[in-house]
Amino acid sequence: MKKLYCFDFDGTLTYKDTMFMYLKFYDSAKFRVQFLRHVPLFILLKLKLAETEKVKKSFIGSILKGQSQEKIEKKTKQFFDEHYPKIVRENALDFINNIDRNNTQSLLVTASLDIWTKPFAEAFQMQLVSTRAEFKDGVFTGNFIGRNCNGKEKLVRIKSEINDHKYDKIIAFGDTSGDEPMLKWANEGHYQFFH
Repeated sequence: MKKLYCFDFDGTLTYKDTMFMYLKFYDSAKFRVQFLRHVPLFILLKLKLAETEKVKKSFIGSILKGQSQEKIEKKTKQFFDEHYPKIVRENALDFINNIDRNNTQSLLVTASLDIWTKPFAEAFQMQLVSTRAEFKDGVFTGNFIGRNCNGKEKLVRIKSEINDHKYDKIIAFGDTSGDEPMLKWANEGHYQFFH
């Protein structure tokens, strides 16, 4: 029996949202200043009066834009070493460790950037399907390659990742409205399963 697992990352497998954690870890002084600057945008976002992708790009870019890939990768490794497996829900980790790897494909499907989610995907032995950071000449441009990997975009990206492979069963895990299209599409959609 061929299975496909699709796991959302932030909140589903972790206790906390990793974007704020990572950016604060990267440069806490800059994070504080930019967080305060972005508060009006965050409020507009809550009121659904701003576009998630734009606000996210602006906030991440305000801290990481212009940083070298080398420095970012070094910080990412430190971040991962410090927080793994502490920020991962124990029952989620147990579940992942007990996946029968034969005839199974597992995807980590996240709106978070590949910058800091890649080592987690590797630790989980999963393929990463995420929002992708754009680097030019070894420097982060502040832009994304393609769209923010959330909502319907998650499904678009999953389908291009599995390109026409057939599965007997597709099982998805998520914890927010951004995971709904993925959960509805799967044969089994689990909402807040590990909470």
